[in-house]
Amino acid sequence: MKIVQFLFLGVLCMFLSCDTIVECIVNKRPELPDTSFKVGNVNGYYYQELTAEIKNEPRDDNYSYNFDINGNLPDGLSVTTTNRTLVIEGMPSAPGTFNFTIYLYVEGPEYYDEESDKYKDGLCSKSTSKKYSIIIN
Repeated sequence: MKIVQFLFLGVLCMFLSCDTIVECIVNKRPELPDTSFKVGNVNGYYYQELTAEIKNEPRDDNYSYNFDINGNLPDGLSVTTTNRTLVIEGMPSAPGTFNFTIYLYVEGPEYYDEESDKYKDGLCSKSTSKKYSIIIN
């Protein structure tokens, strides 16, 4: 069985390049937290932070983070971002359950790989997304 696994890795190296395989074994990629947003109240102040990271990367702050939200946020709430942190805050004006998706796109510090004559960032993926909900009573 180990011989089959070894051969499989060898074939992958031939087609993908070993750098890609090594990078994806380490699995450095953007990640949004698994979190539940707080329940809010109509006309009550609402505040929620969400901090993104690069999985398996101790230098998270060296990356540029860009967030996008698709879906419905409660009227009265606004979104601001600062580097890795997305903040939703304000005074919601209507009750309901509001579903939305947060998309995260990152650009990392690059290094020049002489062997491939290319700039690389070592990420397996440069984006991710996650679905969230906010309940307003």
